[in-house]
Amino acid sequence: MNKKIIIFAIVIATIAMCLELLKYKLVIFDHAVELYATIISITFLTIGLYTGKKFIKPKEVIVEKHIHVPHFTLNEKGLEQLGLSKRECEILELMAKGLSNQEIATHIFLSVNTVKTHVSNILLKLDAKRRTEAITKARQQSLIP
Repeated sequence: MNKKIIIFAIVIATIAMCLELLKYKLVIFDHAVELYATIISITFLTIGLYTGKKFIKPKEVIVEKHIHVPHFTLNEKGLEQLGLSKRECEILELMAKGLSNQEIATHIFLSVNTVKTHVSNILLKLDAKRRTEAITKARQQSLIP
């Protein structure tokens, strides 16, 4: 819409200027004021369009994307075989999200030492040496999404 307005303004200004030039050629001294007024109006039009375009910000466009996430089914038999409690499963999921012990403790309202105990129990039950290895094994066994 802005382009149409700019083009329309330029066309009208050009036509007005051409008409004023024709008049000026016919009566040189009688219409000098109109010629100067046209030049001044075109100058102000250009300055106004430039500053308006510079200071008016475009509208923000929000794009919404839908992502299909495959359905996850929990392997409850695997949980029973390993002997993981519900709290340990919850901590394992938070570990998989990349949270530290302190962040996990804050998230589920436990002390850091309790979280460390749960993490060490999870590592023992999954026979893992590191958190990343425990998360990988838990995902392979469908214990966490």
